[in-house]
Amino acid sequence: MPADTLFHGPNAGYVIELYERYRANPESVDPATRTFFAHWSPEEIATVAVATPPPAALPMIDLQTAPDIDLSKAHIGPTSPIDVTHTVAAARLIRYIRELGHLAARIDPLGSDPPGDPGLDAAIHDVTDADLALLPAYIVRGPLAAESRNALDGVQKLREVYCGTIGYETDHVQVFEERAWIRDAVESRRFFYGFDDVRKRELLERLTEVETFERYLHQTFVGQKRFSIEGCDMLIPMIDSIIRNAAVGGVREVVIGMAHRGRLNVLAHILGKPYSAILSEFLTAGRDAALSPAGRGAAGWVGDVKYHLGAHRAFREAGIEQMPITLAPNPSHLEFVNPVVAGRARAVQEQCDQAGAPVQDKRASLPILIHGDAAFPGQGIVAETLNLANLAGYSTGGTIHIIVNNQIGFTTSPREGRSTLYASDLAKGFEIPIVHVNADDVEGCIAVARMAYAYRERFGKDFLIDLVGYRRWGHNEGDEPAFTQPTMYTIIARHPTVREQWASKLIAEGVISAEESNQMMTTVWDRLQQARSEAEAHPHFEEPPPSPPPGIARRTHTAVAAERLVALNEALLQWPPGFRAHPRLERMLERRRTALHMPGAIEWAHAEILAFASLLEEGIPIRLTGQDVERGTFSQRHLVLHDAQTDERWCPLQALPQARASFAVYNSPLSEAAALGFEFGYSAHNPQALVIWEAQFGDFANGAQVIIDQFIVSARKKWGQTPALVMLLPHGYEGQGPEHSSARLERFLQLAAEDNIRVANCTTAAQYFHLLRRQALLLNADPRPLIVMTPKSLLRHPRAASSLHDLSEGRFQRVIDDPQARERPADVARLVLCSGKIYVDLLSASDTPLTNGVAVVRLEELYSFPVDELRDVLAGYPNLQEVIWLQEEPENMGAWRYVAPRLRELIGPDLTLSYVGRPASASPSEGSLALHLIEQQRLIAEALRAPAVEQYH
Repeated sequence: MPADTLFHGPNAGYVIELYERYRANPESVDPATRTFFAHWSPEEIATVAVATPPPAALPMIDLQTAPDIDLSKAHIGPTSPIDVTHTVAAARLIRYIRELGHLAARIDPLGSDPPGDPGLDAAIHDVTDADLALLPAYIVRGPLAAESRNALDGVQKLREVYCGTIGYETDHVQVFEERAWIRDAVESRRFFYGFDDVRKRELLERLTEVETFERYLHQTFVGQKRFSIEGCDMLIPMIDSIIRNAAVGGVREVVIGMAHRGRLNVLAHILGKPYSAILSEFLTAGRDAALSPAGRGAAGWVGDVKYHLGAHRAFREAGIEQMPITLAPNPSHLEFVNPVVAGRARAVQEQCDQAGAPVQDKRASLPILIHGDAAFPGQGIVAETLNLANLAGYSTGGTIHIIVNNQIGFTTSPREGRSTLYASDLAKGFEIPIVHVNADDVEGCIAVARMAYAYRERFGKDFLIDLVGYRRWGHNEGDEPAFTQPTMYTIIARHPTVREQWASKLIAEGVISAEESNQMMTTVWDRLQQARSEAEAHPHFEEPPPSPPPGIARRTHTAVAAERLVALNEALLQWPPGFRAHPRLERMLERRRTALHMPGAIEWAHAEILAFASLLEEGIPIRLTGQDVERGTFSQRHLVLHDAQTDERWCPLQALPQARASFAVYNSPLSEAAALGFEFGYSAHNPQALVIWEAQFGDFANGAQVIIDQFIVSARKKWGQTPALVMLLPHGYEGQGPEHSSARLERFLQLAAEDNIRVANCTTAAQYFHLLRRQALLLNADPRPLIVMTPKSLLRHPRAASSLHDLSEGRFQRVIDDPQARERPADVARLVLCSGKIYVDLLSASDTPLTNGVAVVRLEELYSFPVDELRDVLAGYPNLQEVIWLQEEPENMGAWRYVAPRLRELIGPDLTLSYVGRPASASPSEGSLALHLIEQQRLIAEALRAPAVEQYH
């Protein structure tokens, strides 16, 4: 063979490995390689070169990442024999160190054994130190090769890097460029820069603030909950580093989410919340007086415990413009803030004041999520949120995750709380690089923080830091941890804090003196004492949000001129030249052109898109997400069209000529909790946008109950937030079984108080049109979440359709009287009150219920309860004898137990109040269509004849 091309060093080892694979199974290598080896005699193996470094023109093969090479273009020439076995063994050992060195890393500050046995002993790979010493250093490859005398020296340096106090996991990352970047960063140690005496002193000062703050609280407010950060103190300097790098990198806002552990320290030292404000919250007497009903200043405000609160500040440094930092408030559901933060970060990144889709700048904001080591693998919301990271409607350009790893969850040990080796293993499935770092390694922690931001900046993806420390005290400072982890807490009691270790190191280096170190602590302690004096003299409490003007919702004008609606309708039906939707869909949409001019022909989805278009024309941006919302679960919406031949997408609302704001619509992943939490965060951070989330079926909101309870309905009461998120929940009994019937209306009514939300159950397309417009027009004046029981069978029902006049002249009516009964009010003895689809069912069964002396009145808005409107309706029927509440849901569900006491108070003692509906049940509905129809017919019959089945007194 010609001798102009040679394999050298690890290249040679790689060729031999391929040959061994070929001999065992020829099909295990590519066809070109099989052809090459088929003509390669055993004698030629000894001619593979290794003695000298390869010429510059010959590229080296990366043994960790090399794809199969085309050996048909290569030639082997005679040269000196080599020890191929030791070359291959050395290459394998080097690869093991890089890929599995984290298993031998000393990441536990308490000194436990490394996490695993990765097989990094050279002897296991049939190679000795003497053998390695005879091999050239370039086998190691990368930055360390140039610093090494031979392969042995390189291997020792690799062990120091990969098996020290930092463990790197990147083998699960599929993109070679990312793995290569991380490996170069690790081995070059380029993020270990700038640790001069000034920086070392700064770090000591910061650690002094962190530790002294916690010790002051511990000694001054004995037994009070604070969820100390002690044991993972380096979290604060790490966040400092990330924020500083973000500011220099041009990030315009940082959004942080975390649970309780260390939250007070983050509030004080990252968000700049004054010590006096925090200490005031510990001085409960003054704070409770300030928050008493007489002193809190506004109804609907009680605040929250100190370790749930959020904050907002502006970051400023020399040469850096103001950069907001937000810490989102979070309840005791530890990880549920994750999607909220992602939604907030996305809201910052989007420019919504132009027509079309929002313009996203992923560098505009940086989300940082701080997790617990027990919660990260234990709570499903974590996986749901990680899954959002690279989806078009939810991506934020990468989140930096930090697990504050106490190696314990309350009293539960890791072996009881997870099935994985590391707390961070869940992230592997999403190809997120993971770095474990010993929380006592000050410089290592800072270097890892720098690396995390640089990776996010370079690749726009998530990065996870597992900060392995400990928890110095019990879970909430009132517990005795030695009851359940006696051995661990014996070690912790003797273990010096990271601040003590760092101070000792700097004293030994001559950077500071012992006196200076002590004075730093004294100075911080004195500041805290002064802050307490201020807090005692001037108790601090959060300011409640201002109350909206009374009655503003009723005064909101929602009608749109007919000529505007006609123009918008026509614009929505204009498609690009050559675009062809599915023929059936094309015919369906074309009917909208004529429906606008026909009486009672505007269906639900048609009214919806007209409402959206009119709001875009008025400059109000809209974001709509949920499972299958682009088409609509019931094939009713079709906001995004697909060319039947090319799959090209077309969104008419994004091409609307009249639009002065953006429109975004995204099918969500199969998630409720994270998807709804994301929209809550987006709505809270962009209060100028109409943000809508739709459940595939209303029942599916069950999966997001924590977001509903702890964020949506209580955000104003606890945190002073005023989101105006809209939830569309398909609701109604059509015989589809228990899981496709009820959106659990009763739960929202139970949660409704102090004007915190709006709950509606509309019966016509026009009502829905005006409801959406009213919600959008109140974003500034009276923002509240809106929960809508949307229909399924009514989407195309003729009795639910509306006319152009209803949209152009009407308004949202909280109560709709019976138009026929109003013509003969004296004939009405029974008034049937109902809400939603059951009204249409009743009319379909009897076109003229008045023949039985019955009037049917609809409650279109259940909360806030329309007392005045109902009083006016009742006053219009002078011979009324009884009032019936009719509903589809069982007696213990639906609106009955909410409306009953309110109706009883409204109608007085002289009228009978009765209930017609399904009996109380543990399940919302029948599982059989036949049984459903029988029961539905019974309800209608009961409502239309006397006496009613049950009375309420």
